[in-house]
Amino acid sequence: MSLRRILKPLAGIALAAGLLTVGYLTRDTWLPWVAPGDRSTGQATGKQGQAPAGDSQSVRLTPQAQSNLRLVSKPLKVDTFWRTIQVPGMVVDRPAYSDRGIVTPVTGVVTKVHCFPGDTVQPGDTLFTLRLLSETLHLTQSDLFKTTQEIEITKEQKKRLSGVASSGAIAEAKMIEIDNQLRRLTNAAQAYRQELQTRGLTPDQIDGVAKGKFVSEIVVKAPQQGTADKKLLAGLVVKNPAALLDDNSDPTFEVQELKVELGQQVQAGQTLSLLSNHQALDIEGRAFRQETPLVEKAAKEGWPLEVEFMEDGGNDWPPLKQSFQIRHIANTIDPATRTFAFYLPLTNQARSFEKDGKTFLLWRLRPGQKVRLHVKVEKFENVFVLPADAVVREGPEAYVFRQNGDLFDRKPVRVVFQDRLHVVIANDGGIPPGLFVAQGGATQINRVLKAQGGLPSGFHVHADGTVHPNH
Repeated sequence: MSLRRILKPLAGIALAAGLLTVGYLTRDTWLPWVAPGDRSTGQATGKQGQAPAGDSQSVRLTPQAQSNLRLVSKPLKVDTFWRTIQVPGMVVDRPAYSDRGIVTPVTGVVTKVHCFPGDTVQPGDTLFTLRLLSETLHLTQSDLFKTTQEIEITKEQKKRLSGVASSGAIAEAKMIEIDNQLRRLTNAAQAYRQELQTRGLTPDQIDGVAKGKFVSEIVVKAPQQGTADKKLLAGLVVKNPAALLDDNSDPTFEVQELKVELGQQVQAGQTLSLLSNHQALDIEGRAFRQETPLVEKAAKEGWPLEVEFMEDGGNDWPPLKQSFQIRHIANTIDPATRTFAFYLPLTNQARSFEKDGKTFLLWRLRPGQKVRLHVKVEKFENVFVLPADAVVREGPEAYVFRQNGDLFDRKPVRVVFQDRLHVVIANDGGIPPGLFVAQGGATQINRVLKAQGGLPSGFHVHADGTVHPNH
């Protein structure tokens, strides 16, 4: 009885030990059923041998998905790219070329205004008629007339005495005195003529004054262009027959502003109106003090700048085929904005239209219009240049997608520079030139690629996220 009592517990222990041994030896069979996906087994949920999610480097997109993403693929080509800095700018008048002030040469009253704001005028066209009020001008006319008459009298006296002087009846000193008097009168008349010409009288009017036809009204005309002005503006002419500009004619002015009213009394030197010709303009850029070395280098090297016109409705205008380079840099800093200015010459474009028998000008670019300047500061050679949307980043990695039919393969690349519009990829052998690469939609394609990483083989994901079997 005592022996049975001892063997019974030992048999139970032996049975338990046997069951544990069998369970341990068959654990690979029963353990997945008890704890699927247990990390201790080292196996992942799903089919045996399937790659973990995210390891796939290719994605298949249907033609409809490609159309939805507006995917366009182009071959890679080795190129040169300039790194730029962006600075604000504005279209401004070019001093001494864009605007002309018209002043009155004498004191008078405005009796007639011939041109009004918006009208176009040619050099030499009449702008204003003034009634003279200047006592000095009236006195100069009288002096010219008197002097001219005295010259005629002196010449007649000399003619009468010339025959008598030859016979010795009159002393030679008398004839010398008459010659000196004639010379003094001639010089005085020339001075009066010069003063009247300075006051705005024409040579014909001055000749009339010498004969006693005094001038009581004067006309103010649009200024003539100097030789230097004509050469500059002729070199800037846009070959557009509607622009009223050509190489053989003076440039057309537009009346920009009237400074006087009809019947107003004006003083000599007072501004009557402002004329403008916006064919030769400037672009004024504004940069901060720390950007000075970059702007100075661009100016010294003569690197062309890219100008982005912010308010240009120029879709129906011819392209601006001109190179923008820095002409000069201001050596002062604005105390309010702490910026300095630099200037680029700008050639404008013009059109004309007829209305009520008058011609009006329309300029493409106007002073005050804002621009964005891209100043070149660094050059990248032997690189690939792609749109910014053609590259996707995952942490330190960057990828592009090579297209092969409906299949898009993800390729790692090294980015050397990126801005809001472009991304510059090193030509280091990772991807060869000529490879067709998607020019956009890299983020969306990468999202689809990550989504399909855990799918069974034989299935693919559309751009909208739906799963479909391969066809």
